[in-house]
Amino acid sequence: MTVGLIQLTVGDDPAVNLPATVAMIRNAAAQGAQLVLTPEATNLLSPDRAWQARVLQREDRDPTLAALRAEAQDLGIWLLVGSLALATDDADGRFANRSLLIAPDGAIAARYDKLHMFDVAISATETFRESAAYRPGDRAALARAAGVPVGMTICYDVRFPHLYRRLAQAGARILTVPSAFNPATGEAHWETLLRARAIETGCFVLAPAQCGTHPAPNSPDRRPRRSHGHSLVVDPWGKVLSDGGVTPGPVVVTLDLSAVDGARSRIPSLTHDRPFAAPEPDDRTHDRT
Repeated sequence: MTVGLIQLTVGDDPAVNLPATVAMIRNAAAQGAQLVLTPEATNLLSPDRAWQARVLQREDRDPTLAALRAEAQDLGIWLLVGSLALATDDADGRFANRSLLIAPDGAIAARYDKLHMFDVAISATETFRESAAYRPGDRAALARAAGVPVGMTICYDVRFPHLYRRLAQAGARILTVPSAFNPATGEAHWETLLRARAIETGCFVLAPAQCGTHPAPNSPDRRPRRSHGHSLVVDPWGKVLSDGGVTPGPVVVTLDLSAVDGARSRIPSLTHDRPFAAPEPDDRTHDRT
């Protein structure tokens, strides 16, 4: 299977972001990609929640999704839209961070709402609380693209290895991790985490990423976000097959899917689970002398 990973630097206007995305998808398809993947937040990245509330649409009305469905059909490719920020009907007004797999006929073959919210304090001046604006999903997603089982995840999910193990044990041979990774954590952890998920599961890991500084002309009072880049393709033995660097563009790689069986036959750890009793909580109020 030949895959194309699209690395983007989107801004806060979906209409402005779409043409560059479509051009890169066409470029990857022209190079023979059967499955093309875009990163997390394909339609926009904005630090301004009020602006998001103004421009985001529900799935059935989202112009980016409609255009990408038409593009997949025109090109005859499988297209994993890494994620779109979408409006919902939730009473609290929170959005969905949703990954969508589009079939070559333009139909939506699978959906996945990000399970784990990025609620962290990276430093004294840089904090994120994704759950304030986005509602978490509640189920994992396993789909087929060109006959190959694909486990769908998004960004911060990569820090929760049990999710990937469950997907692999359910049959996944490819794991997708579309992301908009923070530069600080990306420098420290991005490649290590992705290689670990590949090694643990014996899967190919495909991680299309956002990169650079994201323009936010509609949010002039807020500091624009930055992303780490380095879209990665990792094989089931943990080898990095391709690194997208720090500039926008497509990366096209041909996968030898027999490598999945090869890695799993050498290290069959997916079949070696054993039940065990959970440890007792560490009650630090006890005297340990």
